[in-house]
Amino acid sequence: MSENARRRTAPPDWSGRVAAPWMLVSGGVLAVVCLVLVSLYTDRPPTYLGVFAAALTLLVFGAVDVVVTRHGVTVRSVLVPVLRRRIPLTSITEASAGRARPMELGGWGYRWLPRRTSVSLRAGDALWLRLAGGREFVVTVDDAARAARTVNGNLGRADGG
Repeated sequence: MSENARRRTAPPDWSGRVAAPWMLVSGGVLAVVCLVLVSLYTDRPPTYLGVFAAALTLLVFGAVDVVVTRHGVTVRSVLVPVLRRRIPLTSITEASAGRARPMELGGWGYRWLPRRTSVSLRAGDALWLRLAGGREFVVTVDDAARAARTVNGNLGRADGG
């Protein structure tokens, strides 16, 4: 069995899901608005393309699954699972749990800052990963303390500890 096949079939050591209901509801409403605009303005696609893009963005990034395995951490869209961020265990130096607010992380959704990337869908528990090279990856998710312990336990096994 190939390494990729083992990764796909390895059961998660920990998993959680987080959603921003306001993003999902807003995305659904905008999708309906887009359908109405399409029916009214069939000859003017730019009129509704922005609305469609906003609806799609809100729906795709409004709920994510967070999975910790012995290979690392994966954060993926619930609606479109092929949209994912995989962080291999070899890129993680330490995991911790703490509180986070979206505005501290750059806002709601998937955010890139100079030394930090985050997936922030609400205030509260967050899994903080310190990455090789000094960067951080943060995802807000319930039971982040258990997720951090699982990541650190996997790091200990990888180090032979």
